[in-house]
Amino acid sequence: MKIIIPMAGMGTRMRPHTLTTPKPLLSVAGKPIVHRLVEDIADMSNEQIEEIAFIVHPSFGKEVENTLVNMAENLKARGTIYYQREALGTAHAINCAAESLTGNVVVAFADTLFIANFTLDTAKDAVIWVQQVDDPSAYGVVKTDENEIITGFVEKPQEFVSDLAIIGIYYFKDGELLQRELQYLQDNNIHVNGEFQLTAALENMQKKGVIFTPDKIDEWLDCGNKPATINTNTRLLASYGGYTADTATVENSHIIEPCIIEDGAEITNSVIGPYVTIGKNCTISQSVISHALIQNNTDILNSNCTESMIGNNVKIAEAPKNYNLGDYNQIIE
Repeated sequence: MKIIIPMAGMGTRMRPHTLTTPKPLLSVAGKPIVHRLVEDIADMSNEQIEEIAFIVHPSFGKEVENTLVNMAENLKARGTIYYQREALGTAHAINCAAESLTGNVVVAFADTLFIANFTLDTAKDAVIWVQQVDDPSAYGVVKTDENEIITGFVEKPQEFVSDLAIIGIYYFKDGELLQRELQYLQDNNIHVNGEFQLTAALENMQKKGVIFTPDKIDEWLDCGNKPATINTNTRLLASYGGYTADTATVENSHIIEPCIIEDGAEITNSVIGPYVTIGKNCTISQSVISHALIQNNTDILNSNCTESMIGNNVKIAEAPKNYNLGDYNQIIE
């Protein structure tokens, strides 16, 4: 089994956080988004993960690339780096990893997290994970027949055809066939507004007899912007619980679970929680914090934070606020 992770997007909706850290490496509920994603995929497969191929932008740099390779190796898989230099669509992104599109393949876009309890059936031709949504017009959706087989794909339908939204995770029994169809789009310049779309390749595969089956998850978690990411942090804590690291210090403070307090954090004279993640080596004093996601090496004094997302190496010492602060900011009253 191979996992292909397209993650070359610049994450503009998550600025200022993505000015210094690629979005898939932002930590949510104690783990980088992409780390949690590949672990969840590995857990749903009975097969050993042979390779994890990460498709990145060259500007991410060697430190990020080394982090991704080490992440794969920790899962006993080979980590491979590919580059997507231009944003030319989902099909183009996946095909950047053409050499790795062999055998059983899972493709998962790196801003997709999920809560589910199932095992992947690798005997199927192809599986597309979906979630029922209230407003299908904002998503790509699948149409199905009475036998729960996918009969069509519709991008952002303006009239109702289905409420099963594609969440961005796919399984293909034949990675080589997928690669040939992706390449066909590029070779024949088949695109929409300059972008090569994965759904076009899926439709061609379907015409050649590939049977696509939908599979549902329990919950689809988005990390596309600040409110969605804070909600994802909340849902992960609610589902999996929190912890306080052995090297963290909590003095004269009240922790309202579930919360995660990472290594080296120091909490004094404060109320923390519920649904708060505090990163490594943070210092929190005389503060009240709830429903918040705080990265590493950040100091907060005399503040009341809620519904906040705070980056690395931030210093805050002032009155109550709802924050969305990137790395290295200082707010001092």
